[in-house]
Formats: sequence, structure tokens, C-alpha cells
Amino acid sequence: MPNYIPDDADQRRAVAPVICYPTETLPTPDLALYRRAREGAEKIAEVVVPPREAATFRARAGQFFRISSIEGPQVGDFNLWNAHDLSERFYSGKTRALHGTHLGAGARMWSSFPHLRPMATIIDDTLGWYGIDEYGGSVHDVIGTRCDPYTNNLLSGGQYHHCCHSNLTRALADELGISLAEAEPHVHDVLNVFMCTGFTRDTGQYFMKASPVRPGDYLEFFAEIDVLGALSACPGGDCSAEHSSDTAACHPLLVEVFATKGDALKGWRSPEPNGYDRRHGR
Repeated sequence: MPNYIPDDADQRRAVAPVICYPTETLPTPDLALYRRAREGAEKIAEVVVPPREAATFRARAGQFFRISSIEGPQVGDFNLWNAHDLSERFYSGKTRALHGTHLGAGARMWSSFPHLRPMATIIDDTLGWYGIDEYGGSVHDVIGTRCDPYTNNLLSGGQYHHCCHSNLTRALADELGISLAEAEPHVHDVLNVFMCTGFTRDTGQYFMKASPVRPGDYLEFFAEIDVLGALSACPGGDCSAEHSSDTAACHPLLVEVFATKGDALKGWRSPEPNGYDRRHGR
């Protein structure tokens, strides 16, 4: 077998990395303003997401929404759309490129092309203390795609219907009064709320481990535009052992929506779609 290893292999590996998207010029959210506005906000809606199921909610631009653990360790797969145009949806890949593999306070959920604007900004994270562990794991990832029945069938030959992809499909279909076939193409790669994940250092494989989430922990967002959200309480529970099953211990999740009062957001404006002229060189 040919030897493809160059003589200067070690020097090539030692080349320092370059950040692909320096973010010094990225618009910075005014977290102080958001947090002040949040202090006087009142809860206007809530939905409990049952174990191994999904549920939808809506929030207007300028409102807040919170995803909470309420009974036991549970991760959630989260989709987000423009409430008026499902073609504008959360773009996990670009969010990952801008903010990194895991999100925390100050990071934003960016929307798909051609819009590429903030849909929601994370303003508070009770798991921010976790950081990055010795395995390279952290919480709230944008690297996993969501558990789905197609991969499950590929690997096991089974017909499991409560994967997060199917849960989100059913929830969206019910919310909009459309068929499963119409809803499914709108389901997209997720923000894995509370999930603890990373990549193995030896094989580079995506891994999961027991989520550190406790009852009372939450991730809270500021809605930058009118949004429709769907959250699945993953059939893996805390993802400490199994990814999709009827045997993992699973718990509900809570979504709450809060509205501000008066001029609490004075001076704030919902972001416009991306300013690129879309001529693409023509």
C-alpha cells in the first residue's frame, strides 16, 4: 500500500487555525435592554410538552419565551420559523459557524437564506456554568440534526414513530391544519436544548452524555421577529444511554411566553432581512 504521509506531516498539522467568521463586526444584542424589559414582563401563555411528543407555541417580536425542565432531566429538540413565512426558518449550520457548536447567553438563532437575520436571542441560561467538560462536551448544541425515523430504520430496520423529527412533523401539521406530507419538509435541523454533546477526539464521532439539566433549569429567549416554535421532548430522555426508545426515562418540558409592558423596549427595532442585493454576480 502506498505511503501518502509527507515528510513534513508534523509541521502541516502544527499550522495554527484561522477563525472562518470573525464576529467583531457582528451586530451585538443589547442584553442589558432585553433583561430590563424582561423584569417587568408578564406571562401570557404556556404549553407543556408531553414526554416523547412535541408542541408548538407562538411569540411576537419583542416578547420573551422560556424553555424549562419541570420534573426530571430531559432534553428538547427545538425548531423555529418566521410565524408568517415558513420558508424563513432556523439555520443551525450558519448559527454554528457564527457562534460555535453550543449556544449560550448572548448567542442568537439565525434564519435561513436569503433572510439571514436574528430570529431569537438567548438572554439567560441556567446551565451556563457547565462550560466545556474534559470530553469536549457542552450543552445546547447546534451540531446534532434531531433523532429521526429514517436513520433509525437505516440502523435497526425499525419503524419508530416518536423520534423528534416525527414529533415535530405531527405538531406542525396540527398547528397549521395541514397534512403530515405537507408539514414534514418544513422540519429542520434543531437547537438541542439541554442536550450535552460533543465529538470524540479519536474518531470524531458525535457523542451524547447525561444532560446536567435539573428541574427548574431553563433557557430563555427574546423574540426578534414574530416566531412559531415547535419543541419535542426527546424520546432519549436525558440522553445518558439511548437516543430514541420507549424505555428511556422521559419527562415533560414547559414553554412560557412573556409580554413586556409600555415602552420597556423603547429604541429597539425588529431586525430587517439581510441587506445582500441578491444579484449573485449577474
